[in-house]
Amino acid sequence: MEVRDWLHGAICIEPHEVPLVDSRFFQRLRNIRQLGFAENAFPNATHNRFLHSLGAMHTAGRIFDSIFSASPRTHGSDGELKRFRALVRMAALLHDIGHGPLSHTIETAMPDAGALGFDSGRQATHEDYTLKIILDSSLTPLVTQALSPWGWAPRDLVAVLKPVVAESGTGTASGSLEIQIDGKSISLLPLLHQMVSSELDCDRMDYLRRDSRQTGVQYGEFDFDWLLSNLTWHERDGKAHLGLHQRALYTFEDFLISRTHMFLMVYFHKKSVVYDSMLREYLQSPDCGYRLPSDMEAYLEYDDQHLFSHLRKNASGPRANPWATRIVQRKPFQVLLEEHTGLHGSESAPKLLERVEQALKRQGTVFLKETSKSALSKHIRNEPAIFVCTENYLNSEVLPENSDSRWQDLRDSTDLFDRYRETRCIHRIYVSPEELGGLKKSLNSLGDN
Repeated sequence: MEVRDWLHGAICIEPHEVPLVDSRFFQRLRNIRQLGFAENAFPNATHNRFLHSLGAMHTAGRIFDSIFSASPRTHGSDGELKRFRALVRMAALLHDIGHGPLSHTIETAMPDAGALGFDSGRQATHEDYTLKIILDSSLTPLVTQALSPWGWAPRDLVAVLKPVVAESGTGTASGSLEIQIDGKSISLLPLLHQMVSSELDCDRMDYLRRDSRQTGVQYGEFDFDWLLSNLTWHERDGKAHLGLHQRALYTFEDFLISRTHMFLMVYFHKKSVVYDSMLREYLQSPDCGYRLPSDMEAYLEYDDQHLFSHLRKNASGPRANPWATRIVQRKPFQVLLEEHTGLHGSESAPKLLERVEQALKRQGTVFLKETSKSALSKHIRNEPAIFVCTENYLNSEVLPENSDSRWQDLRDSTDLFDRYRETRCIHRIYVSPEELGGLKKSLNSLGDN
Protein backbone atom coordinates (compact mmCIF):
# COMPACT_ATOMS: atom_id res chain seq x y z
CA MET A 1 0.00 0.00 0.00
CA GLU A 2 1.28 3.48 -0.88
CA VAL A 3 0.34 6.95 0.27
CA ARG A 4 1.38 9.92 -1.84
CA ASP A 5 2.98 12.63 0.26
CA TRP A 6 4.12 15.96 -1.17
CA LEU A 7 7.15 15.92 1.16
CA HIS A 8 8.45 12.36 0.85
CA GLY A 9 6.80 11.19 -2.34
CA ALA A 10 5.46 7.63 -2.16
CA ILE A 11 5.27 6.34 1.42
CA CYS A 12 5.08 2.56 1.49
CA ILE A 13 2.86 1.09 4.20
CA GLU A 14 3.78 -2.54 4.83
CA PRO A 15 0.96 -5.14 4.98
CA HIS A 16 1.36 -5.64 8.75
CA GLU A 17 1.12 -1.85 9.26
CA VAL A 18 -2.08 -1.38 7.25
CA PRO A 19 -4.48 -2.49 10.05
CA LEU A 20 -2.87 0.06 12.38
CA VAL A 21 -3.26 2.87 9.84
CA ASP A 22 -6.84 1.83 9.15
CA SER A 23 -7.73 1.72 12.84
CA ARG A 24 -10.07 4.29 14.38
CA PHE A 25 -7.32 5.49 16.68
CA PHE A 26 -4.96 6.34 13.83
CA GLN A 27 -7.69 7.70 11.55
CA ARG A 28 -8.64 10.05 14.41
CA LEU A 29 -5.36 11.89 13.70
CA ARG A 30 -6.85 13.11 10.41
CA ASN A 31 -8.98 15.44 12.52
CA ILE A 32 -6.16 16.84 14.67
CA ARG A 33 -4.17 19.69 13.18
CA GLN A 34 -0.43 19.45 13.42
CA LEU A 35 -0.04 23.13 14.34
CA GLY A 36 -3.22 23.81 16.26
CA PHE A 37 -4.18 27.48 16.03
CA ALA A 38 -1.29 28.38 13.70
CA GLU A 39 -3.64 28.71 10.72
CA ASN A 40 -4.78 32.03 12.22
CA ALA A 41 -1.33 33.37 11.36
CA PHE A 42 -0.42 31.01 8.50
CA PRO A 43 -3.62 30.12 6.60
CA ASN A 44 -2.03 27.16 4.82
CA ALA A 45 -1.04 25.46 8.07
CA THR A 46 -4.02 23.09 8.11
CA HIS A 47 -2.06 19.83 7.80
CA ASN A 48 -2.75 17.08 10.30
CA ARG A 49 -0.97 14.63 12.57
CA PHE A 50 -2.13 11.73 10.41
CA LEU A 51 0.23 12.60 7.55
CA HIS A 52 3.00 13.70 9.90
CA SER A 53 2.89 10.30 11.63
CA LEU A 54 3.16 8.52 8.29
CA GLY A 55 6.07 10.81 7.42
CA ALA A 56 7.77 10.06 10.74
CA MET A 57 7.39 6.32 10.11
CA HIS A 58 8.86 6.68 6.62
CA THR A 59 11.76 8.75 7.96
CA ALA A 60 12.44 6.24 10.75
CA GLY A 61 12.79 3.53 8.14
CA ARG A 62 15.18 5.66 6.11
CA ILE A 63 17.25 6.47 9.20
CA PHE A 64 17.48 2.78 10.05
CA ASP A 65 18.46 1.83 6.50
CA SER A 66 21.06 4.58 6.30
CA ILE A 67 22.67 3.58 9.58
CA PHE A 68 22.84 -0.16 9.04
CA SER A 69 23.32 -0.46 5.29
CA ALA A 70 26.35 1.85 5.30
CA SER A 71 28.08 0.48 8.39
CA PRO A 72 30.82 -2.09 7.75
CA ARG A 73 30.62 -3.06 11.42
CA THR A 74 27.15 -4.60 11.16
CA HIS A 75 27.23 -8.36 10.78
CA GLY A 76 23.77 -9.12 12.17
CA SER A 77 21.63 -11.24 9.90
CA ASP A 78 19.22 -9.51 7.55
CA GLY A 79 16.35 -11.17 9.39
CA GLU A 80 17.44 -9.74 12.72
CA LEU A 81 17.82 -6.25 11.31
CA LYS A 82 14.39 -6.45 9.65
CA ARG A 83 12.88 -7.24 13.06
CA PHE A 84 14.29 -4.08 14.59
CA ARG A 85 13.39 -2.02 11.52
CA ALA A 86 9.77 -3.13 11.79
CA LEU A 87 9.72 -2.20 15.48
CA VAL A 88 11.13 1.29 15.07
CA ARG A 89 8.81 2.06 12.13
CA MET A 90 5.76 1.12 14.17
CA ALA A 91 7.00 3.13 17.14
CA ALA A 92 7.31 6.19 14.89
CA LEU A 93 3.91 5.51 13.34
CA LEU A 94 2.19 5.51 16.74
CA HIS A 95 4.29 8.13 18.54
CA ASP A 96 1.46 10.72 18.39
CA ILE A 97 -1.51 8.34 18.69
CA GLY A 98 -2.54 9.82 22.05
CA HIS A 99 -2.33 13.49 21.08
CA GLY A 100 -5.24 15.62 22.23
CA PRO A 101 -7.26 18.11 20.19
CA LEU A 102 -5.60 21.21 18.70
CA SER A 103 -2.58 21.80 20.88
CA HIS A 104 -0.65 20.85 23.98
CA THR A 105 -2.77 23.37 25.89
CA ILE A 106 -5.61 20.83 25.97
CA GLU A 107 -3.50 18.74 28.34
CA THR A 108 -4.76 21.02 31.13
CA ALA A 109 -8.10 19.23 30.64
CA MET A 110 -6.57 15.77 31.05
CA PRO A 111 -7.20 13.76 34.22
CA ASP A 112 -4.72 12.72 36.87
CA ALA A 113 -2.24 10.22 35.45
CA GLY A 114 -3.48 7.73 38.04
CA ALA A 115 -6.76 7.47 36.13
CA LEU A 116 -4.77 5.99 33.23
CA GLY A 117 -2.94 3.51 35.43
CA PHE A 118 0.25 5.53 35.89
CA ASP A 119 1.71 7.22 38.96
CA SER A 120 -0.87 9.59 40.42
CA GLY A 121 -0.23 13.09 41.71
CA ARG A 122 0.47 14.63 38.31
CA GLN A 123 -1.61 15.57 35.33
CA ALA A 124 -1.62 13.12 32.45
CA THR A 125 0.03 14.07 29.15
CA HIS A 126 -0.52 13.02 25.56
CA GLU A 127 2.44 10.66 26.00
CA ASP A 128 0.55 8.87 28.78
CA TYR A 129 -2.43 8.52 26.46
CA THR A 130 -0.15 7.13 23.75
CA LEU A 131 1.23 4.45 26.07
CA LYS A 132 -2.24 3.62 27.39
CA ILE A 133 -3.69 3.26 23.87
CA ILE A 134 -0.86 0.94 22.82
CA LEU A 135 -0.99 -1.20 25.97
CA ASP A 136 -4.65 -1.17 27.00
CA SER A 137 -7.27 -0.29 24.39
CA SER A 138 -9.07 -1.79 21.42
CA LEU A 139 -5.94 -0.94 19.40
CA THR A 140 -3.79 -3.29 21.51
CA PRO A 141 -4.84 -6.52 19.72
CA LEU A 142 -4.00 -4.88 16.37
CA VAL A 143 -0.59 -3.81 17.71
CA THR A 144 -0.01 -7.34 18.99
CA GLN A 145 -1.00 -8.81 15.65
CA ALA A 146 1.30 -6.44 13.75
CA LEU A 147 4.28 -7.09 16.03
CA SER A 148 3.99 -10.81 16.71
CA PRO A 149 5.35 -12.02 13.31
CA TRP A 150 8.53 -10.13 14.14
CA GLY A 151 8.79 -11.56 17.64
CA TRP A 152 7.76 -8.34 19.38
CA ALA A 153 4.92 -7.37 21.72
CA PRO A 154 3.28 -4.00 22.60
CA ARG A 155 5.56 -3.49 25.59
CA ASP A 156 8.61 -3.68 23.32
CA LEU A 157 7.17 -0.88 21.23
CA VAL A 158 6.46 1.16 24.36
CA ALA A 159 10.05 0.58 25.50
CA VAL A 160 11.31 2.20 22.29
CA LEU A 161 9.07 5.22 22.86
CA LYS A 162 9.95 5.44 26.55
CA PRO A 163 12.99 3.37 27.59
CA VAL A 164 12.24 3.85 31.28
CA VAL A 165 9.59 1.16 30.79
CA ALA A 166 12.31 -1.34 29.95
CA GLU A 167 14.55 -0.13 32.77
CA SER A 168 11.91 0.06 35.52
CA GLY A 169 12.05 -3.62 36.37
CA THR A 170 8.94 -4.55 34.42
CA GLY A 171 11.08 -5.48 31.42
CA THR A 172 9.91 -6.04 27.89
CA ALA A 173 7.61 -8.78 26.76
CA SER A 174 10.12 -10.52 24.53
CA GLY A 175 13.34 -9.46 26.26
CA SER A 176 15.10 -9.47 22.88
CA LEU A 177 16.24 -5.89 22.34
CA GLU A 178 19.81 -7.11 21.99
CA ILE A 179 21.58 -8.22 18.83
CA GLN A 180 24.75 -10.19 18.21
CA ILE A 181 27.32 -8.14 16.28
CA ASP A 182 30.88 -9.34 15.82
CA GLY A 183 30.19 -12.00 18.42
CA LYS A 184 29.17 -9.41 21.01
CA SER A 185 25.72 -8.88 22.51
CA ILE A 186 24.69 -5.24 22.07
CA SER A 187 21.48 -3.55 23.20
CA LEU A 188 19.85 -1.56 20.42
CA LEU A 189 17.30 0.06 22.74
CA PRO A 190 19.12 3.41 23.17
CA LEU A 191 19.67 3.69 19.42
CA LEU A 192 16.08 2.78 18.51
CA HIS A 193 14.78 5.31 21.02
CA GLN A 194 17.05 8.01 19.61
CA MET A 195 15.69 7.35 16.13
CA VAL A 196 12.22 8.24 17.44
CA SER A 197 13.00 10.77 20.18
CA SER A 198 16.31 12.61 20.38
CA GLU A 199 18.19 15.59 19.02
CA LEU A 200 18.23 13.82 15.62
CA ASP A 201 14.96 11.93 15.45
CA CYS A 202 12.48 11.07 12.71
CA ASP A 203 9.83 13.25 14.37
CA ARG A 204 11.84 16.47 14.03
CA MET A 205 13.20 15.56 10.61
CA ASP A 206 9.64 15.33 9.34
CA TYR A 207 7.80 18.12 11.15
CA LEU A 208 10.44 20.81 10.68
CA ARG A 209 10.40 20.60 6.89
CA ARG A 210 6.65 19.88 6.71
CA ASP A 211 5.69 22.75 9.00
CA SER A 212 8.13 25.12 7.30
CA ARG A 213 6.68 24.54 3.85
CA GLN A 214 3.07 24.50 5.03
CA THR A 215 3.52 27.87 6.72
CA GLY A 216 5.42 29.33 3.76
CA VAL A 217 8.65 30.08 5.65
CA GLN A 218 12.24 28.93 5.23
CA TYR A 219 13.31 28.60 8.86
CA GLY A 220 12.79 24.83 9.13
CA GLU A 221 14.75 23.87 6.03
CA PHE A 222 17.99 21.89 6.33
CA ASP A 223 20.01 19.46 4.22
CA PHE A 224 17.93 16.38 4.99
CA ASP A 225 19.62 13.97 2.59
CA TRP A 226 23.17 14.85 3.67
CA LEU A 227 22.28 14.57 7.35
CA LEU A 228 20.53 11.26 6.76
CA SER A 229 23.39 9.77 4.77
CA ASN A 230 25.90 10.60 7.51
CA LEU A 231 24.12 8.93 10.39
CA THR A 232 25.82 5.93 11.93
CA TRP A 233 26.02 4.20 15.33
CA HIS A 234 28.55 3.65 18.07
CA GLU A 235 28.71 1.00 20.76
CA ARG A 236 29.59 2.09 24.28
CA ASP A 237 29.37 -0.24 27.31
CA GLY A 238 27.31 -2.80 25.43
CA LYS A 239 24.77 -0.27 24.17
CA ALA A 240 24.31 1.13 20.67
CA HIS A 241 24.09 4.92 20.40
CA LEU A 242 23.27 7.24 17.55
CA GLY A 243 26.33 8.53 15.73
CA LEU A 244 27.12 11.19 13.18
CA HIS A 245 30.07 11.52 10.83
CA GLN A 246 32.05 14.67 11.48
CA ARG A 247 31.64 15.90 7.90
CA ALA A 248 27.93 16.46 8.62
CA LEU A 249 28.45 18.31 11.90
CA TYR A 250 27.74 21.70 10.31
CA THR A 251 24.53 20.30 8.84
CA PHE A 252 23.54 19.12 12.30
CA GLU A 253 24.21 22.59 13.70
CA ASP A 254 22.01 24.07 10.97
CA PHE A 255 19.34 21.51 11.88
CA LEU A 256 19.35 22.64 15.53
CA ILE A 257 19.29 26.32 14.62
CA SER A 258 16.45 25.68 12.18
CA ARG A 259 14.39 24.14 14.96
CA THR A 260 15.13 27.07 17.28
CA HIS A 261 14.09 29.60 14.67
CA MET A 262 10.91 27.67 13.85
CA PHE A 263 9.91 27.91 17.48
CA LEU A 264 10.68 31.61 17.74
CA MET A 265 9.16 32.64 14.41
CA VAL A 266 6.36 30.12 13.80
CA TYR A 267 5.36 28.04 16.81
CA PHE A 268 5.60 31.10 19.08
CA HIS A 269 3.87 33.47 16.67
CA LYS A 270 1.84 36.01 18.61
CA LYS A 271 -1.48 34.78 17.18
CA SER A 272 -0.84 31.12 17.90
CA VAL A 273 0.22 31.97 21.44
CA VAL A 274 -2.79 34.14 22.22
CA TYR A 275 -5.28 31.52 20.99
CA ASP A 276 -3.57 28.91 23.15
CA SER A 277 -3.74 31.34 26.05
CA MET A 278 -7.44 32.03 25.53
CA LEU A 279 -8.15 28.30 25.32
CA ARG A 280 -6.31 27.81 28.61
CA GLU A 281 -8.37 30.57 30.21
CA TYR A 282 -11.54 28.92 28.97
CA LEU A 283 -10.54 25.48 30.24
CA GLN A 284 -9.83 26.99 33.66
CA SER A 285 -13.13 28.90 33.75
CA PRO A 286 -15.59 27.81 36.47
CA ASP A 287 -18.33 27.27 33.86
CA CYS A 288 -16.18 25.07 31.61
CA GLY A 289 -17.00 21.39 31.81
CA TYR A 290 -14.71 20.20 29.04
CA ARG A 291 -12.52 17.35 30.25
CA LEU A 292 -10.76 14.58 28.39
CA PRO A 293 -11.91 11.08 29.40
CA SER A 294 -9.69 8.42 30.91
CA ASP A 295 -11.53 5.77 28.91
CA MET A 296 -9.63 5.20 25.67
CA GLU A 297 -12.70 4.21 23.64
CA ALA A 298 -14.44 7.44 24.64
CA TYR A 299 -11.24 9.34 23.82
CA LEU A 300 -11.69 8.33 20.18
CA GLU A 301 -14.37 11.01 19.82
CA TYR A 302 -12.16 13.82 21.12
CA ASP A 303 -10.62 15.59 18.15
CA ASP A 304 -10.51 19.18 16.86
CA GLN A 305 -14.09 19.01 15.63
CA HIS A 306 -15.29 17.78 19.01
CA LEU A 307 -13.56 20.65 20.80
CA PHE A 308 -14.78 23.31 18.37
CA SER A 309 -18.33 21.98 18.63
CA HIS A 310 -18.11 22.33 22.40
CA LEU A 311 -16.70 25.86 22.09
CA ARG A 312 -19.48 26.93 19.73
CA LYS A 313 -22.13 25.73 22.17
CA ASN A 314 -20.55 27.84 24.89
CA ALA A 315 -19.91 30.90 22.73
CA SER A 316 -23.51 32.05 22.35
CA GLY A 317 -26.52 32.79 24.46
CA PRO A 318 -26.96 34.76 27.68
CA ARG A 319 -24.38 32.62 29.51
CA ALA A 320 -21.76 32.62 26.78
CA ASN A 321 -18.21 32.25 27.99
CA PRO A 322 -16.19 35.28 26.80
CA TRP A 323 -13.09 33.20 26.01
CA ALA A 324 -15.03 30.64 23.99
CA THR A 325 -16.72 33.51 22.15
CA ARG A 326 -13.43 35.14 21.21
CA ILE A 327 -11.98 31.83 19.96
CA VAL A 328 -15.02 30.96 17.87
CA GLN A 329 -15.48 34.47 16.47
CA ARG A 330 -11.73 34.86 15.90
CA LYS A 331 -11.51 38.03 17.93
CA PRO A 332 -8.37 37.44 19.98
CA PHE A 333 -6.66 39.69 22.47
CA GLN A 334 -3.87 41.71 20.89
CA VAL A 335 -0.31 42.46 21.88
CA LEU A 336 0.16 45.48 24.10
CA LEU A 337 3.81 44.81 24.87
CA GLU A 338 6.45 42.34 23.73
CA GLU A 339 9.96 41.87 25.12
CA HIS A 340 12.70 39.38 24.28
CA THR A 341 15.28 37.99 26.68
CA GLY A 342 18.11 35.52 26.28
CA LEU A 343 19.61 37.47 23.38
CA HIS A 344 23.18 38.68 23.58
CA GLY A 345 23.24 41.86 25.61
CA SER A 346 19.57 41.70 26.59
CA GLU A 347 18.33 42.09 30.11
CA SER A 348 17.80 38.92 32.11
CA ALA A 349 14.50 40.26 33.44
CA PRO A 350 11.90 42.18 31.40
CA LYS A 351 11.62 45.24 33.64
CA LEU A 352 9.16 47.19 31.45
CA LEU A 353 6.92 44.15 31.29
CA GLU A 354 6.74 44.05 35.08
CA ARG A 355 5.85 47.74 35.31
CA VAL A 356 3.10 47.42 32.70
CA GLU A 357 1.73 44.33 34.41
CA GLN A 358 1.50 46.14 37.74
CA ALA A 359 -0.17 49.14 36.12
CA LEU A 360 -2.79 46.94 34.45
CA LYS A 361 -3.52 45.22 37.75
CA ARG A 362 -4.02 48.59 39.46
CA GLN A 363 -6.47 49.60 36.74
CA GLY A 364 -8.37 46.31 37.00
CA THR A 365 -7.73 45.53 33.34
CA VAL A 366 -8.19 41.97 32.12
CA PHE A 367 -5.00 40.89 30.35
CA LEU A 368 -3.06 37.80 29.35
CA LYS A 369 0.60 37.36 30.11
CA GLU A 370 2.55 34.71 28.21
CA THR A 371 6.21 33.73 28.14
CA SER A 372 7.31 31.46 25.29
CA LYS A 373 10.63 29.73 25.91
CA SER A 374 12.92 28.12 23.34
CA ALA A 375 16.14 26.32 24.23
CA LEU A 376 18.52 25.02 21.60
CA SER A 377 18.36 21.54 23.08
CA LYS A 378 16.24 19.63 25.56
CA HIS A 379 17.79 16.21 24.94
CA ILE A 380 21.50 16.89 24.80
CA ARG A 381 22.13 16.85 28.54
CA ASN A 382 20.32 13.54 28.97
CA GLU A 383 21.44 10.03 28.17
CA PRO A 384 21.78 8.28 25.84
CA ALA A 385 24.50 10.35 24.26
CA ILE A 386 25.02 11.03 20.56
CA PHE A 387 28.55 10.48 19.29
CA VAL A 388 30.53 12.05 16.46
CA CYS A 389 32.90 9.94 14.37
CA THR A 390 35.95 12.09 13.65
CA GLU A 391 37.50 11.94 10.18
CA ASN A 392 41.09 10.76 10.28
CA TYR A 393 42.17 9.77 6.82
CA LEU A 394 45.85 9.35 7.69
CA ASN A 395 45.10 6.85 10.42
CA SER A 396 42.08 5.17 8.87
CA GLU A 397 43.84 1.81 8.75
CA VAL A 398 45.28 2.14 12.23
CA LEU A 399 42.07 3.45 13.77
CA PRO A 400 39.06 1.56 12.40
CA GLU A 401 35.63 3.12 12.63
CA ASN A 402 34.71 1.22 15.77
CA SER A 403 37.78 2.44 17.68
CA ASP A 404 36.84 4.55 20.70
CA SER A 405 39.69 6.91 19.78
CA ARG A 406 37.70 8.09 16.78
CA TRP A 407 34.53 8.85 18.70
CA GLN A 408 33.68 12.00 20.60
CA ASP A 409 30.61 13.03 22.56
CA LEU A 410 28.53 15.44 20.50
CA ARG A 411 28.62 17.95 23.34
CA ASP A 412 32.40 18.13 22.95
CA SER A 413 32.33 18.35 19.16
CA THR A 414 30.66 21.73 18.73
CA ASP A 415 30.54 25.05 20.58
CA LEU A 416 26.97 25.65 19.43
CA PHE A 417 25.53 24.66 22.80
CA ASP A 418 27.74 27.22 24.53
CA ARG A 419 26.85 29.96 22.05
CA TYR A 420 23.14 29.23 22.50
CA ARG A 421 23.27 28.31 26.16
CA GLU A 422 20.75 30.96 27.19
CA THR A 423 17.09 30.17 26.82
CA ARG A 424 15.43 32.55 24.38
CA CYS A 425 12.19 33.95 25.75
CA ILE A 426 9.43 36.04 24.21
CA HIS A 427 7.38 37.83 26.88
CA ARG A 428 4.04 39.26 25.82
CA ILE A 429 1.11 41.03 27.39
CA TYR A 430 -2.19 40.83 25.53
CA VAL A 431 -5.30 42.95 26.07
CA SER A 432 -8.67 43.13 24.38
CA PRO A 433 -8.66 44.95 21.01
CA GLU A 434 -11.37 47.26 22.34
CA GLU A 435 -9.01 48.56 25.04
CA LEU A 436 -5.72 48.39 23.15
CA GLY A 437 -5.63 51.96 21.83
CA GLY A 438 -6.55 53.59 25.11
CA LEU A 439 -4.13 51.47 27.11
CA LYS A 440 -1.25 52.30 24.80
CA LYS A 441 -1.85 55.98 25.42
CA SER A 442 -2.28 55.67 29.17
CA LEU A 443 0.77 53.44 29.59
CA ASN A 444 3.01 55.22 27.12
CA SER A 445 4.82 57.12 29.86
CA LEU A 446 6.03 53.86 31.42
CA GLY A 447 8.25 53.16 28.43
CA ASP A 448 10.11 56.42 28.92
CA ASN A 449 11.18 55.63 32.49
